[in-house]
Amino acid sequence: MRTRFLSKCTNGEVEDYLQQNDLIFVPVGVTETHGALPLDSETVIAEALALKMAEATNGLVLHNLPYFFAGGTAMARGTVNISVKEGMRYLEAIAKSLLKQGFRRQVYVTCHGPAHITLSGMVRDFFEETKVPILYMDMIKATDSVKDLSFSFMEKFNDISIGAYKILGRLEDVPMNVPESNSVTYDVQSMINGMSKNPGNALGKYALQSGAIGSYFDQASDHLVTPLITSEEHREELADSGVLAIEEFIEKMDMPTIVDLLRKTDEYTQNDSLPKYGEWL
Repeated sequence: MRTRFLSKCTNGEVEDYLQQNDLIFVPVGVTETHGALPLDSETVIAEALALKMAEATNGLVLHNLPYFFAGGTAMARGTVNISVKEGMRYLEAIAKSLLKQGFRRQVYVTCHGPAHITLSGMVRDFFEETKVPILYMDMIKATDSVKDLSFSFMEKFNDISIGAYKILGRLEDVPMNVPESNSVTYDVQSMINGMSKNPGNALGKYALQSGAIGSYFDQASDHLVTPLITSEEHREELADSGVLAIEEFIEKMDMPTIVDLLRKTDEYTQNDSLPKYGEWL
């Protein structure tokens, strides 16, 4: 295809695509403080991963969704924070439109810790109303399903972030030689010390991250340690490492099998579950 991004297609290209496939990936992002990296870092990761997924399965990508629930980083002035309820309503409207258009298999992709609070509820409510199963993939959680990765996803997180910009042709958006400030630290211990001030962190283990208790970071630099990028060559090196990690991750997840299971789940729902229980559902 000329492009995998829905908004870059012509209407005729979308109609031609829907004659032979019904699959679309929807990367859902966030705009939040992210150390020395741009505010849309976790949006870009989701978009790059979704693009690679689409390439592996002959899918399309609906991107440009960067404003959702941020969580503890809402105290930073660069963070755009949307409530969980508002985010769910917006995504539900998108999901219903996509279904009406002909995209029956929808896969929502995130790489932002608190995103599950918005996405999981939307995916389940959508099914209860339409009886069409759509899939949510939290990339941080999805790594648990891939046992033979040659790397730890979280240890490679910054490389993956920078590699995602390269995949999308936006590597120059990643700045170099950013000085330390209340928003940026290159010292892991400093980040740990800052996070330890919040007693709410001790309660997070009883559920999933921001789903356990509401709280904010003390200062923006507590959110994430990012690398000090010293030159274009250094940036390219980190990006190449991240691209290789993303490509390995997507390959070993076996996306064709995943999207085929989504199709089979829909068939099972329509042919087995609903006829059996349809009278009282």
